[in-house]
Amino acid sequence: MTSNFESLGLRNFSCRVDADSVAWLAMDCLDSPVNRLSAEVLDEFSRALDYFEQALPAGLVIHSTKDAGFIAGANIDEFAGLDTPEKGRELVARGWTLFDRLAKTPYPTLALIRGHCLGGGLELALACRYRLVVDQAGTSLALPEVMLGIFPGWGGMRRLPELIGAPAALDMMLTGRAQDARKAARLGLADGMVAPRLMHQAAKMLVLGGKPRRKAQGLGRWLNHPWARPLVARRTARKLDARDPQHHYPAPRAILQIWARHKGNALEAPGLVDQLIRSDTARNLLRVFRLQERLKGYGKKGPHACHSGHVHVIGAGVMGGDIAAWCALKGLTVTLQDQDRGRIAAAQGRASALFARKKRDPREARAAADRLLPDPKGDGIRRADLVIEAITEDADIKRRLYAQIEPLLKPGAILATNTSSLSLETLRAGLQAPQRLIGLHFFNPVARMPLVEVVETAEMDPGVKAAAYAFVGQIDKLPLPVQSTPGFLVNAVLAPYMLEAMRCVDEGIKPETIDAAMLAFGMPMGPIELIDTVGLDIARDAGRQLSGAASMPACLETRLARKQLGRKSGQGFYPWKNDKPVKQGAGPIPAGLAQRLLTPLIEKTREQVDSGVVADADLADAGVVFGTGFAPFTGGPLHYAAQEHGRILATQGLVHKD
Repeated sequence: MTSNFESLGLRNFSCRVDADSVAWLAMDCLDSPVNRLSAEVLDEFSRALDYFEQALPAGLVIHSTKDAGFIAGANIDEFAGLDTPEKGRELVARGWTLFDRLAKTPYPTLALIRGHCLGGGLELALACRYRLVVDQAGTSLALPEVMLGIFPGWGGMRRLPELIGAPAALDMMLTGRAQDARKAARLGLADGMVAPRLMHQAAKMLVLGGKPRRKAQGLGRWLNHPWARPLVARRTARKLDARDPQHHYPAPRAILQIWARHKGNALEAPGLVDQLIRSDTARNLLRVFRLQERLKGYGKKGPHACHSGHVHVIGAGVMGGDIAAWCALKGLTVTLQDQDRGRIAAAQGRASALFARKKRDPREARAAADRLLPDPKGDGIRRADLVIEAITEDADIKRRLYAQIEPLLKPGAILATNTSSLSLETLRAGLQAPQRLIGLHFFNPVARMPLVEVVETAEMDPGVKAAAYAFVGQIDKLPLPVQSTPGFLVNAVLAPYMLEAMRCVDEGIKPETIDAAMLAFGMPMGPIELIDTVGLDIARDAGRQLSGAASMPACLETRLARKQLGRKSGQGFYPWKNDKPVKQGAGPIPAGLAQRLLTPLIEKTREQVDSGVVADADLADAGVVFGTGFAPFTGGPLHYAAQEHGRILATQGLVHKD
């Protein structure tokens, strides 16, 4: 049977049949580190099913031979060609029909899921009779299409609610939230969970066991009935309106509508499918995804950063302590140094909360805590592969520290600074080996912000650069190459934006109104709340250094004179309670306020590209989106500005808009 299967000439699949007539269909996409469901792969999978129709196996186990995981989803590069309604419907029909065929095979089928199982990959798994998840750190099941502005159109919107119930399924589909192996098993998304060493034995037992197909039970099952769907849809729609009142993101509402009115079959809503697939939002979110993949690519180049996995962090303040905690979370041994033992203890407390939140298994949380070692004397410097300095933003103090620790660094170790505004040229003066100093600028809060600016100079050792990028990728952050100049990219563009917001306050516009304008635009946080969050003293120093302004806004100076520093002091532009700002009503938003605030940010972003701080406009957009949360549905500030310019020309009849 194996030789006959091989005669099919499939490039991305292989098959073996064991002594009990169980067929093991292995997926291994050529020329790719991950499996993706391209048109070619789907065609080959269809031909494999043709074969199994003629040579019925006792059971079919679908698995992956990729280290990265099961299936990472569809090939989104093919979405760019969906320029007609017919092409969009054809793409949906291709996967829907194929997976429906898989669901109806006369022999039992099982998806053996190790590593990521995303999008179309999970839809394929849902079409199998059984799913078995491997209990390892990388196993993750999700339908993240909503995050790309599209929908799971290959059966996921029908099969997932049938399997785990409407509430849990809608939560997964409308947020893109991933489930690890243990949560998948608890939800009923998987029929079982198994240790890696037993996965093949367990898969065979399950696929041959004759167990009935799993279905949702209890309230979740009843809420999936046709009579209950309108009620669930109304309640869910209210939640979506609260989360996205301006309707910037149409995909969640489209998914809800297809589930509620069409039983999860997108082919029954062709107009909605075309509207969604060809929307500006979908195009822009796909653009942001590609930008994210480009940044990830920098983290995959060069030698591994930490051969022994030891990072030493100097400075246990909020930034330093949280950087140390994140590195420990990601499996590195971390020593944390500070003159103030109380600050180290506070950092360990925040780290413990992070580990408990991110690691559901208490043993894993404890292991992460054990990797974070207090080191007030700095003994870890001699053993560390990477030393990250995260102390006060004072060049003289930083240089004095470097003079003390440089003789202690082991050969090949890297010295990094988390400076947010100082140039490397200023900081490296006096170093014996200035070529090994690099900037690694993290953003606050470290656990939520995905970007790290990797600050380069022409004189830097290429090996140091490669290792720094690999380190950022190793801890699952997005490295952005920037040149050494005050403020780099992100802080440089935020400074004029925040200053303009404070000038509006000086003109009598309420802080709540200013924030409301930018929240309505799609920002995750308004500029005034952002100033309170980072600290008014930090905003003043950054503004003076990065904007060249001779004087600061009066509203800022007044509050600083009163020692009102924002969240950290409990009072800034807003009073803070339970770590949240207490706001009054916003009132009417003046026409053009959002554009007024955005203009200096966009202009500064363009200036940073023109001056070579970042290599091109795409990287600038990526940096501002992932470093500030700039509304992803716009595709980034420069892309947004270009689109707005195109719309203006279109309204004047000067160009035709698609």
